[in-house]
Amino acid sequence: MREEPKTRKRLKNIIGDHIIHHLRRYTIVVLLLFIGIILGVIFVNNLADEQKVEIENYLTTFITSLKEGGSIDKIGLLLDSLKNNIGIGILLWFLGCTVIGIPILYLVIAFRGFCLGYTISTVIAILGTGKGSLLIASSMLLQNIFFIPCILALGVSGMKLYESIMKDKRREKIKLEIVRHTLFSLIMIMLLALSSVVEVYGSTNLLQFLIKYI
Repeated sequence: MREEPKTRKRLKNIIGDHIIHHLRRYTIVVLLLFIGIILGVIFVNNLADEQKVEIENYLTTFITSLKEGGSIDKIGLLLDSLKNNIGIGILLWFLGCTVIGIPILYLVIAFRGFCLGYTISTVIAILGTGKGSLLIASSMLLQNIFFIPCILALGVSGMKLYESIMKDKRREKIKLEIVRHTLFSLIMIMLLALSSVVEVYGSTNLLQFLIKYI
């Protein structure tokens, strides 16, 4: 067997150590995400019939358009995705820098879970488990491999900064922790931008290839 490249192994060790060191914080943000997902599923199950019909018509029209060779404005989609992803990254960074912003940071993560649960539940309710799962896997899976870990990591970084400030309120210590949080957030924001690129040039191409089976 070929030896695993040292860089990749070192990266895995760094990520693993980071998660283990902040396991309690990651448990909290993951729970918030799952609570949001569950609320999204419950919300869809309680939609009025008129709203369900509107969503079904929109989804059916979208799928039919792709099957008939309809084009996707990838540049426009990329710009929108970058604006949304970078925007949420900056928002989570800012909330993490403020003591009073931590509860809002929790709400943002839970809301992203809500959106995820709402979307998945809606698609499966309309298309069924088989076709719905295929649509979700082709259109949402790739970018969320980057997106979800990034927003969770940003949440954890904000929690760490908040707890550090509460433990040690010396100005020099606070400045150092804010710099660390900012540098870490910049890396996560770059990965969120990468998520947008994957969404537009990976997921859309995969969706266009598999749309005939939906």
